[in-house]
Formats: sequence, structure tokens, C-alpha cells
Amino acid sequence: MTYDRFQAFCLSLPAASMVVQWGGAHVFKVGDKVFAIAGHDDGGFDGAYVFKTSDLSFEILIETGVAERAPYLPRGGWLALKGRDTQSDGELEAYIAQSHTLVAAGLSKTRRRALGLEP
Repeated sequence: MTYDRFQAFCLSLPAASMVVQWGGAHVFKVGDKVFAIAGHDDGGFDGAYVFKTSDLSFEILIETGVAERAPYLPRGGWLALKGRDTQSDGELEAYIAQSHTLVAAGLSKTRRRALGLEP
């Protein structure tokens, strides 16, 4: 997946925003919580895509060699793909949507309501 498509997809998710931090990494957030990270080749993650996954997805992606534990995020199911083309665009979009959902679920109910994520 190209970076432009990755960015467009991340920002299309409800209440998503992007900031540049950590040495030039593009950090996508829901509320004030990170759900995905991308670094340009000159950025902090050498062009990798980083996101949170379910326990099962984490194990599968690690065991198949597609991803590794995300640097600086050793806990909580965060992983970094080993390349931008290790997954089809549709598969990666599904993982990013899952990450957004997992992270949003960790926000308080009041915060989710304020962001329009909950009635």
C-alpha cells in the first residue's frame, strides 16, 4: 500500500487525526490515543506501518514473518509490518480499521460520545 493510500484510509476513519512526532513519524490518533504510525523512508520508522492488533492477528502476523514487534511499543499487540507490500491493500485496511476500533474502545464512554463514536 502506498503511503498516500495509507494516510487517506487512516484519516477516513471516524474521529481520526494525524500529527507528526517522534522524529518525523506520521502518527494517526483517535481521540488522543495512537492507532497507527507510518514513517516515510527518511522518518523514524524507515517507511514501516505500525498498528495495534488482536492477540490472534498478532500471533499470525509474527509467526508468518510478515511483521515484528513494534519498536518502542513492546506491549499490547503493537506490530510493525516488515514491508509496505507484505499485505494486500484490503487486508491492511482491515487491520488498520481493527486497530482503530481496539484503541477507540479504550477511550472513556464520555470521550467516545464527544468524538461521535457512540450515541
